[in-house]
Amino acid sequence: MNQVDKQIMETGVVPVIKLENPERDARPLAEALCAGGVPAAEVTFRAAGAEEAIRRMKAARPDMLVGAGTVVSAYQVDLALEAGAQFIVSPGLDVDLVQYCQEKGVPVYPGCTTASEYQAALKLRLEVLKFFPAEQSGGLAKIKALAGPFPQFKVMPTGGISLQNLGDYLSCPVIAACGGSYMVTAELIGGQNWAEITRLCRQSREIVEAVRK
Repeated sequence: MNQVDKQIMETGVVPVIKLENPERDARPLAEALCAGGVPAAEVTFRAAGAEEAIRRMKAARPDMLVGAGTVVSAYQVDLALEAGAQFIVSPGLDVDLVQYCQEKGVPVYPGCTTASEYQAALKLRLEVLKFFPAEQSGGLAKIKALAGPFPQFKVMPTGGISLQNLGDYLSCPVIAACGGSYMVTAELIGGQNWAEITRLCRQSREIVEAVRK
C-alpha cells in the first residue's frame, strides 16, 4: 500500500468536487476543507478547467492531498499530473487507462462493482478500488459480498454517501475511505458558504474517529 493510499485511509472521507469557478473558489475551498480536518479532495473532470482547480488548491495548501476524478482518457491523466494531482480516479475499469497511470507512477482507483471487474483489477495488481455508484450498485451489502472472494482489496465507495450512512460504511473493515459530495454541493460552493463546508467536514471527521477509535 502506497503513501497516498495510507493518507486516504487516515482521512477516512474524500470530498468529490465539481468546481465551476476555480479562479474564485479553489483557494477558499481548500482552506475550508483543511479547517474541517479533511485535507483531501477529488477534483472531477466533469467541469471544465479541473486541472486549474487542482493547481490552485495545491498552491493554496501544499500539504493537502489533491487528486483528479472522472478521468476517462490518458490526455486527462496528463493534464491532471501536470497540475499536481497526486492520484487518479476513473468511473469505470479501463485497463489501458490503469496501465497508463501505473507507467506514470501515479496511484489510480478505477470504479469497480462486479466480480468480473474485481477479477480484472486483481490482474492489474491494484489494492484499492473505487466502488461507484455505491448505493445504486448494491451498497454495503454488495461490497461485503464481493469481499468474500476478493479479500485483497480495500474499497472506496462513492455515490449516495451521506452523513446518515457514512458510519455504516466506515464500520466495514474493507472500506478504505468514503467519497462524498454532500459537504461540497454546488449550492454550498456557489454560495461561498465556506463555514458550512468546514462544519460538515468536522462532522464527517467525528464520525470517522468514532468508528475507527
